[in-house]
Amino acid sequence: MKKVLIIGAGAMGAAFSFPLLDNNHKVTLSEPYNTKLTNQLLKKKKFHPSLKIILPKKLLIRKFSSQLLLEKWDLVVIAVSSIGIELVKKYLNNLNKKTYLLVLTKGLKLDRKQNKIITMSEQLDSRGEKLNISVLKGPCLAKELARKVKSYTVIANKNIRVAKQIGKIISAKYYKTEYSSDVRGIEFSSAIKNIYSMVIGSGEGNNTSSALFRKSFDEMEYLIQYFNGKRETVRGLAGLGDLYVSAVGGRNSKMGEYLGKGFSFKNAKKKFMTNDTIEGADLAKEIAPYILKKINKKKIPLMTALLNAIIKNKKLKINY
Repeated sequence: MKKVLIIGAGAMGAAFSFPLLDNNHKVTLSEPYNTKLTNQLLKKKKFHPSLKIILPKKLLIRKFSSQLLLEKWDLVVIAVSSIGIELVKKYLNNLNKKTYLLVLTKGLKLDRKQNKIITMSEQLDSRGEKLNISVLKGPCLAKELARKVKSYTVIANKNIRVAKQIGKIISAKYYKTEYSSDVRGIEFSSAIKNIYSMVIGSGEGNNTSSALFRKSFDEMEYLIQYFNGKRETVRGLAGLGDLYVSAVGGRNSKMGEYLGKGFSFKNAKKKFMTNDTIEGADLAKEIAPYILKKINKKKIPLMTALLNAIIKNKKLKINY
């Protein structure tokens, strides 16, 4: 039995507790900044509002505090939003450096001081504390995982042995894990697919969208290599697999559909998706200053068109 702390009680953080509990681990779920959600989960039934499911009785719900990280944990899972990474980072000083950290958060950040794009794991360890960080990415919808629909994902660590040890802790009959040492490639793939799923969603029909899917894949391969990842990583679960899930359904693809119909991003957001978080749009705003200035636009015409549509709030113009 391992002692596991999940930081972030949103849909994915809560869903991630299911395979861990099925493996008979002692699992604690804690939410660092959504007090309303914490209070809801502390009630007897533990009904999760996003998953629409009652969480297992064995799952421990605790309020988040800096003291929580002083306890001895075998695995600490980071499942906050990309915005929440900076908040969690402040508390990691209390963590034993040998403790395994597993980052579920997808996203990228523009480090304006160094003028470069960094990953979520790099942001967590930006002070050079040499934390033992692995990342987990792939085509895994939280609602399906919570209902034990067979799902596949990839764990990445430069030390593949560590990735496999984490895999033994979290793998279940319905939750399969693959492994990679290409941490940077895995993180970039899982992030930029949100932008490309918007592009694919903008297609006039299935014929158009399938062509955009193919061209998106080409651009992802180029970008992953540009940012020092491995080309073959894009062909795996964090790239092609995750792109498929996002493109066939989800908030990013839905926003892409509205953009394809001629709506500006702000109008579509206000009219159709007021309360939805559009990860691809948030990412576009974050990385656009670097991408549009540093990268040859002829190499990434789809990405360029989408970034311009979001940051300039203009109609999306893609030359198929």
